[in-house]
Amino acid sequence: MNTVEMDKRALRIIEGWDPFSLKTIEYQAEAAQVISKLHDIDHPSDLGKAIQGIYESSFKLWIPLEKCVEVSYKLLAVKYEAKHII
Repeated sequence: MNTVEMDKRALRIIEGWDPFSLKTIEYQAEAAQVISKLHDIDHPSDLGKAIQGIYESSFKLWIPLEKCVEVSYKLLAVKYEAKHII
């Protein structure tokens, strides 16, 4: 899997995640920021904190770290798979 495919799969995960249960809001700008962080961060807690900060900065609403870490595991699984497929 190449980086473009990894980014597409990560985007689908982020698009399916509605941390504020608003259903009417698209998180495109936040998704792009999260994917950028995904390229640089390999630890679930660190990525979760980055996700939490991105969404809090945009919406001025707090998300429990546990929810952010949960989605970070899914994103890191995609990254891991992309790195290990020949």
